[in-house]
Amino acid sequence: MEKICMMEEIPEREARSFETSEGDNIFITQRDGAFFAYQNLCPHLQVELEFLENQFLDRDQQFIECSTHGALFDVETGLCISGPCQGDSLEKVEIKVHSDGGIYLQD
Repeated sequence: MEKICMMEEIPEREARSFETSEGDNIFITQRDGAFFAYQNLCPHLQVELEFLENQFLDRDQQFIECSTHGALFDVETGLCISGPCQGDSLEKVEIKVHSDGGIYLQD
């Protein structure tokens, strides 16, 4: 299992990007103590979601937002709820939080 980061590196209602050992660009966000990870790729234009580093969430920090065209995605499911890719989803990355506080890619 590949360790990505420690839990404390991702504050509540924020997100951070990481590159995996295989070269994938992912991001992890925290909501109510749970962690969610997705490929950093908009399903509409196949571009990275953030314009500024680690700016994945909308102004209210309620939804994941694509900075290119403003599409909004549900944090817990990755489903696009608003924008040109409505009905599509972000590609989920399976992670596991271990007792050591580390967040790991699941095999």
